[in-house]
Parts: sequence; structure tokens; C-alpha cells
Amino acid sequence: MITELVAVGTEILLGNIVNTNSAYLAEKCAQLGLSLYYQTVVGDNEQRMKDTIKTALDRSDVVILTGGLGPTKDDLTKEITAEVMGLPLVEDAHSRELLDAYLKQYEKNDAQRRITSNNYKQAMVPQGALVLDNHNGTAPGLIIEKNGKTAILLPGPPNELKPMFEEEVFPYLRKKQPEIIYSQMVKICSIGESQVAEEIQDLIEQQSNPTIAPYAKTGEVHLRVTAKAESEKECKKLIKPVVRELKSRFGKNIFATEEKKTLEEAVVDMLKDQKLTLSLAESCTGGAIASRIVNVPGASEVFLQGMVTYSNRAKRKSLGVKKSTLKMHGAVSEKCAKEMAKGGCFVTKTDICLSVTGIAGPDGGTKEKPVGTVFMGCCYNGKTVVREYHFTGNRAKIREQSTAHALAFLRECIMEGVSKKD
Repeated sequence: MITELVAVGTEILLGNIVNTNSAYLAEKCAQLGLSLYYQTVVGDNEQRMKDTIKTALDRSDVVILTGGLGPTKDDLTKEITAEVMGLPLVEDAHSRELLDAYLKQYEKNDAQRRITSNNYKQAMVPQGALVLDNHNGTAPGLIIEKNGKTAILLPGPPNELKPMFEEEVFPYLRKKQPEIIYSQMVKICSIGESQVAEEIQDLIEQQSNPTIAPYAKTGEVHLRVTAKAESEKECKKLIKPVVRELKSRFGKNIFATEEKKTLEEAVVDMLKDQKLTLSLAESCTGGAIASRIVNVPGASEVFLQGMVTYSNRAKRKSLGVKKSTLKMHGAVSEKCAKEMAKGGCFVTKTDICLSVTGIAGPDGGTKEKPVGTVFMGCCYNGKTVVREYHFTGNRAKIREQSTAHALAFLRECIMEGVSKKD
């Protein structure tokens, strides 16, 4: 069943409001197994709205419209959809009753408020429409069916749209769509997108159901394995052997098979499992690695201290980097990264310290050490490993890549140290 999303509102079109509704609805459509081919944003213009809705209904079986159901003159979604579908507007007595109760309570809470007549336009609905009660606002939702086409109108505020969709629309669409789609994510780090693509080329060429879709993220590659079946249980059964094969191919590079699990969560979980403590010595990343670590609930159990030693003086005073190292090799060097990591462990008395020092640009690069040169050190179990990286892009991109690769490097060091300890 082909489905289309239309978000209505000039404020969305101009970027004043982020269109989170469409992201939410797209995910729900995928869960229902609906084929979503188009998403559109249209401003509060009568003719453009008319053209957009007509086009959507012509090419899709179900059109879900969000926003434009309120009391003001520019709230036109219901009126224009009814016109396009050739349906008159009539007052819905039940909606009028709910609206009256809501508005009287609203007026009662503040003596300065008064009920205006334009509110009652929200009780007017296309003839024959299924009316969806709004328990969190005034504008009811609507499901309109005609000539094999369905238009679903939902209020714009997310705290009204989401419960209405969950309670009313999801069950309605579930009955119309016998199959569902279920996905499982396999998240990979420490190897690049091109390498991952090459490793799974044969699987992609042979795939039918389930399918594998790769998504690149800074320092990570996500593989979404998706199956279509009559039930979630059947989908999981189809997905299981594919995930098993991916685990066989990528092994320790897989850090998560859960949609919401992040790389920093995987690192914190490993530290907790091994009862290890962590410190960070950052230079060019300026605390960005620490920021991602502390985003994880419970990180305080393992993360003891983060130091942003941006200047040479700070590297010497806080981490014990030798003056001769900075003079002979420079702050951006293998030797400096090594001394930062070792010094961090010594100063903080932690089990592991990760250090990062580099040239984020746009200035500071040389022929020998161009912008994007980054050294990372990891001290664990008395041994320090250093890696050299070369990133490209602007200052923000280089710092972002450094942060992502630092987390992956840290994860590798923990695994390597644990295996040797065992």
C-alpha cells in the first residue's frame, strides 16, 4: 500500500520549526510495512496546498497530512482536502461537545481568557469522515475514504499527533496492511564504508527478503536488516540467519545489534563489565570525547576525569609531557600522544587513559604534518599504543572524525587488553 506524508505549515517550510512529525510517521509506516515513496512540505497557501494534496492522492493510496487543523484563517488543511475529495463540511456534534468542554475549562483557568467563535470551525468535518478524538488539544483528527483513496488528517503539535496516531491511526492502518516490516540494526566501527560494502556485496546481490541497507555515519557503518512478513515473530525468524552471517564476517568490529545503542554506550558497558576506570587527555577534540561519554547514563561509575590540555604548558603541567618531547617532536606527534596517555593514567590513577592531539585547522599544518594529522594514545595495563590518523574536511569535521575514531580506538584497546589479560 503506497503511502505519502504531507506536512503543512509555512513555519516548517522556512525552517522555523523542525519537522519531527514526518520522521516519526515515516518510522511508523515502516513498522506497518507501508511503501513510503514521497514526503512533502507545503506552506499555508491555498492553491499550492490544493495542488499538493491532489498530486498526493493521485499517486498514493494513503496520504497522511499533518498540521493546519486549528482555528485560524491559515489553518486550511481540512477545508482544502474536503474540496479536493469533493466532500461538503458539516458540524460534528460530538466534536462540538468536546470542544465546548475543553474551551470552558480553558476560560475557567484564567479570567482574562475568552472563547472566540473561530474555535468552532474545528468541529466542522468532511461529510462521512471518521472523526478521531483529540484528548490533548482542540482539533480532532480525521480519516476520509473515497474512491479507494484515504486521507488521514492529524494535528500538528507532536504531543497531540503521536498519541492520536498510536491510539487510532496505527490500528486502522494495521487492519488495511496484512504484512509488517521489522528491522534490526548491525553497527560496525573501526572499518570503512567501502570495505563493509565489499564484504557484503554477495549478500546484497542475492537478497530478496530480508534486505540489507548500509548507512554511513562518521566513524561507523550501520547495516539495517529488514524483513517483511505477517508477524514480528516471522520477521525475526527471517532476519536471524542474516545477522548471524554478518557477525561471522565482521566479528569484533560489531559494537551493537540494537537500534538505539551508541558507540559510547558500548564503550561504557565494556568498562563496567571489566570494572575498569577511564580518564581522557584531549587536545584538539577539546572535551568532545568526554562529552559523548558523559551522555551515557551511569558513566560516572567508570569515567573519573577528563582533561583538556590544549596548550603545551598544560600538557607539561597536567600530564607530565616532557619539555624536550614538545621541543623536538612537537605537540602533534606520536611521542607526545604516548606521554599524554601514560601521564593521564599516572595522574588520575585510572586503569585506562586515552589521549588525542592533532591539527584541526584551518591553520597550523605543515608539509610533514598537514591539517587533519591526529595522534591518539591509549595506556592500559602499563602498555601504551599510539595510532596516527589523517582526516579531511573543515575544522568541525576533523574534530568530529577524531572523536568518533577515538571511541572506536578505545574500544579496540579495551578488547585487546582484556584478551591478553585472560
